[in-house]
Amino acid sequence: MAQKSTIYKVELTVSDMDRHYYETHKLTVAKHPSETDERLMVRLLAFALNAHEQLEMTKGLSTDDEPDIWQKSLSGELELWVALGLPSEKIVRQSCAKSNKVIVYSYGGRTAEMWWDKIKNSTTRFDNLQVINLSEQDTRALEGLANRSMKLQVNIQDGEVMVSVDESAVYVSPVKWKNADH
Repeated sequence: MAQKSTIYKVELTVSDMDRHYYETHKLTVAKHPSETDERLMVRLLAFALNAHEQLEMTKGLSTDDEPDIWQKSLSGELELWVALGLPSEKIVRQSCAKSNKVIVYSYGGRTAEMWWDKIKNSTTRFDNLQVINLSEQDTRALEGLANRSMKLQVNIQDGEVMVSVDESAVYVSPVKWKNADH
């Protein structure tokens, strides 16, 4: 029998001083049976870092041709494609062809560094690609905040991020490995 997704209820309050975005999002997030708490929290962090009224979580791990998060224009064009982890060069290439902007949030410590060393030269031609790495220490700390019912507060200032739940806070320092050129 196939395992079912676990439902997480998340109240995500984003205070992004860098983009002047202040909003609370009530999210119902399905955690795929093969998804770890670490990956779920990275997904929520990526949502907060790109928060917008039209940003949506997708089916994620259960579909190959969709990102984890996307933002579509009112006319249905893909404006933002957000992928997590270590996608293949082929997936990155296809994503860049489908969307105006693609952001990959890599994580996994040394494995992420080896992945980037392998694909970075073949991604230089993609002006719409941004790659941001999250340290293993940061993502493991985020994992500790995971709860089926969360009130997450995410504060972003000068590229630094503080994620808090109740009395616990985690500080995350995303590192840009590749900037989008437009």
